[in-house]
Amino acid sequence: MKYVDEYRNGKLASAIAATIRAEARPEQSYRFMEFCGGHTHAIARYGLEDLLPENVRMIHGPGCPVCVLPVGRMDDAIKLAQRPDVTLCTYADLMRVPSSNGMSLLKAKAAGADIRMVYSTLDALRIAREEPARKVVFFAIGFETTTPPTAIALLNAQSEGLKNFFVFCNHVLTPAAIQNILESPDVRELGLIRIDGFIGPAHVSVVIGAGPYEFFAEEFQKPVVIAGFEPLDVMQAVLMLVRQVNDGRYEVENEYIRAVTPEGNLKAQDMVSRIFELRDTFEWRGLGQVPYSALKLREEFSAFDAEKVFDIRTVPAKDNPACECGAILRGVKKPTDCKLFGTLCTPETPMGSCMVSSEGSCAAHWTYGRFRDAKQERQAS
Repeated sequence: MKYVDEYRNGKLASAIAATIRAEARPEQSYRFMEFCGGHTHAIARYGLEDLLPENVRMIHGPGCPVCVLPVGRMDDAIKLAQRPDVTLCTYADLMRVPSSNGMSLLKAKAAGADIRMVYSTLDALRIAREEPARKVVFFAIGFETTTPPTAIALLNAQSEGLKNFFVFCNHVLTPAAIQNILESPDVRELGLIRIDGFIGPAHVSVVIGAGPYEFFAEEFQKPVVIAGFEPLDVMQAVLMLVRQVNDGRYEVENEYIRAVTPEGNLKAQDMVSRIFELRDTFEWRGLGQVPYSALKLREEFSAFDAEKVFDIRTVPAKDNPACECGAILRGVKKPTDCKLFGTLCTPETPMGSCMVSSEGSCAAHWTYGRFRDAKQERQAS
């Protein structure tokens, strides 16, 4: 295959689905968690769950970086942006994430804060060069995929001697979150979630490779299949997981061979390790404090570290108590289990982060899944 539309061939998807139905044992149930928000979006957009047999179900995990950012860090960003000498640069999908008091970056911008949406870290660097009187802070978030661009920006700022460019670092790490889920009471003690295998993230794995997932296959005896974002990628990954479960195997397999290698992007890994180091702990929305799950700037780059320069001290804050975003991120609940979904909480008026980003479970279900729900209700009646 050479072109994207070839990975969206409906006949091939139906053929893979037929193979899954034939090989999934009727006396057994299969529960697979897709960690990446891109997979969640693809599953909802292409109606892939409708192609799967009833005993093969998908669980949506905390794979949306906007969704897992804790409320306290949003509070920090808003306070930073409200400083008269600061220009805060951020990606667009962070603009509407609610903070603890109902404020958002979009509302803060409307109230006069200098907040600018950018497409890349290089846009923030350009603003810092063009406006030397402003203190330009890049609000850095994301998994391993978006960390290298932040590293490049910091290296450029250092080489150019920029004194007015800073990074508010919120980069988090995928493997630590997967381990947290597998060790959580929801999985081990309460039995609220049963996970038989994982669909490994695509772009993250391009950077870190397939190696880091070996631990989960060996230690927790959970098969992992790394998959691309297209519907055929996801369907093939589900088939590969079904086969592993049937065979009693716990291996890391790579469906996304056109982009992912065992070792990953070594140049990107080296650059990231030169600039960043592990935090002892970091809060994830829905997961709580997760040890060694996030990055911070090394001392060598402390002059660019917004947390140190502006003395940011995060105060833990709680989500809206009526919002089920935390439980949805853990896979304990579905978007429709939340009383706010589709009523008070919509993409236009999000009450929780899962409804903000297009990769969030609630936003994906609002855009695609609710129409399937309505159809099923009509058929049942």
